Amino acid sequence: MQTLLHLLAGVALLVWGTHIVRTAILRLYGGDLRRVLRHSVQRRVTAFFAGLGVTALIQSSTATALIVAAFAGQGLIATAPALAVMLGADVGTALMTAVLSIDLSWLSPLLIFVGVVLFLARQDSNAGRFGHILIGLGLILFALQWIAVGARPMVQGDGMRVIFASLTGDVMLDMLVAAAVTILCYSSLAVVLLVATLAGLHVIGLQVAMALILGANLGSGLLGMLSTLRATPEARRVTLGNFLFKLIGCLVMVPVLRYVEPLIHRWDLSDSAEVVFFHLAFNVALAVLFLWLTEPIARIAERLLPARPATDDPAKPRHLDPSALTTPALAIGNAAREALRIADVIDEMLQGMLTVLRTNDRALAQRLRRMDDVVDQLYTAVKLYLTQISREALEPGEGRRWTDIVSFTINMEQVGDIIDRIISEIEEKKIDKGRNFSEAGMTEICDLHARLTANLRLGMSVFLNGDLKSAQELLAQKVLFRDLERAYADSHLARLAGNTVQSIETSSLHLDLLADLKRINSHICSIAYPILENAGVLAHTRLKSATADANAPDTAGDGRTAGWKPRDTRTV
Repeated sequence: MQTLLHLLAGVALLVWGTHIVRTAILRLYGGDLRRVLRHSVQRRVTAFFAGLGVTALIQSSTATALIVAAFAGQGLIATAPALAVMLGADVGTALMTAVLSIDLSWLSPLLIFVGVVLFLARQDSNAGRFGHILIGLGLILFALQWIAVGARPMVQGDGMRVIFASLTGDVMLDMLVAAAVTILCYSSLAVVLLVATLAGLHVIGLQVAMALILGANLGSGLLGMLSTLRATPEARRVTLGNFLFKLIGCLVMVPVLRYVEPLIHRWDLSDSAEVVFFHLAFNVALAVLFLWLTEPIARIAERLLPARPATDDPAKPRHLDPSALTTPALAIGNAAREALRIADVIDEMLQGMLTVLRTNDRALAQRLRRMDDVVDQLYTAVKLYLTQISREALEPGEGRRWTDIVSFTINMEQVGDIIDRIISEIEEKKIDKGRNFSEAGMTEICDLHARLTANLRLGMSVFLNGDLKSAQELLAQKVLFRDLERAYADSHLARLAGNTVQSIETSSLHLDLLADLKRINSHICSIAYPILENAGVLAHTRLKSATADANAPDTAGDGRTAGWKPRDTRTV
């Protein structure tokens, strides 16, 4: 039992090591790798080598598939060049398997030692993150040694020999087993290295190993398809086409495996090297065969996965690319773009709210209220997307941006709720009762609304650019808006005193509307607070002096001390 646990621990460590290397490289070089992929798809050959190079670094064709599929889903890459990238990705994985299969037992402790020293000494720097990569490579090499040592006692047992011998009966069954294990491990690289290790220990023969290698390749294709199940058809075509490459290759190889085995033996390689050589040769053969057939396979994938009807669902996120989550800087940029979409919806709701006030358009009112549901859904999507970004991988500036986006989306969602409530009150207190604002009252509301719209657009600019001068202007607009709201409320009360009929009928709605517009403006102006705080120009309190002013004489005649100013309550 202990021997089995050692073997399982070695396999788990192998899978974990490949995961560490993949995620660490994507976090450190993810942006650069994405740019390489995006700018190397004009020609099939350059796309192929781009996929090969990127996958050789991140050691996962599945991760490359997710990146390329995301590009295809956004219309940045056509299906055919994306498939050329995937052919290169499969060869890149095979090359890394060949490198890692070499006996580098002496290198494992060195990589782990150097990696740990770099990571602990400079954890928040690129050097520390590179140390994380070295730790993962060291764990991979150490896990291969562990598996070899742990499997030797098992080989001597008759029961285990019977279990492994059962794999020699059916090639299709062997392929199915390997495909399932690949999906469970989320890494064809780990499975191929495991198969090579078992072959080197003479636990399995070459024919069984070759069948398992074919299954690992097939499982890698299935893993890509499963990872993009919820993506758009344009994105899923990439993983489907890559799976078709592997499926056709496996179907061609199955009948000729018995003839391939003696050819490999002629190279006079070790048992484990024969397995690695077959894996590399299989993927290179697929690349040579299909690199010039990417167009026909792309057409088949497009026919099997036709584009969805053009339904511009406003509640569907457009920029929240799941494959960017392993590259925090890119993921934060995507979240910021989606947050601005929320602000665009709020802007449209504000414009429509004024139209409803003027025209009593009940249909428009209902449509605007449904737009609040759009805001809620986008807010939830951005929030969940941000929670999936590893906070540990964020640099200080990225961490502040993460917080700013969260604050911005919360404020926009609350503004949407306020507008929804305003529209409900307009329907209830104005449209249903057939009432209208006085001409002076409507002019005041329109003035506040125009300032509010301008502040929203200024706030969007501040959120996007982080300009200190614009942030100061936005906060100054908050003070001006508050003063205007008070002045217009006093004007309304004066009209009530003059017995203006329209003012009397709409008094409750009018005063509530002024207060709600002020509340919306407070949410918008709060966008400036993080920038002003980081610049050190935002005071903690608006009180001049808590002790001196308390003893100041009452010169205002209303119980206030000299120099009294109302506290500026922030809305976050």
